[in-house]
Amino acid sequence: MDTFNRQKRSWIMAQVKSNGNRSTEVRLIAVLRENHISGWRRRYPLEGKPDFVFPRSRVAVFVDGCFWHGHPKKCRMPKQNREYWENKIAHNVARDRQVTCMLREKGWKVVRIWEDCVQKPSTLRRLWKALT
Repeated sequence: MDTFNRQKRSWIMAQVKSNGNRSTEVRLIAVLRENHISGWRRRYPLEGKPDFVFPRSRVAVFVDGCFWHGHPKKCRMPKQNREYWENKIAHNVARDRQVTCMLREKGWKVVRIWEDCVQKPSTLRRLWKALT
């Protein structure tokens, strides 16, 4: 049971401003640099706030956290307040789908990478394929 009413909880959550998962983003930056991939921008003004954008290639890259974005096998739901977290994560997943569809309709390629896959060769191949 949440200790705050719905309105107060909503206000509290709205005050949390995310700058992204810095450790994951730093790992992806290292991978991009090691493989001499350039042309990316961070904090690019694009709907959905992708973590990395390649403006010339029109590629938006999102690095999704396994918990917050509902990884099918690695998202471990907390036992306390389970209903709240299931709804929260389901909302995040729905928003991710909506953002992906919207960007694709506007001519962008969208690449979504799970945080635990940042340094896997298959991720780099997927990203490279989207860029070329």
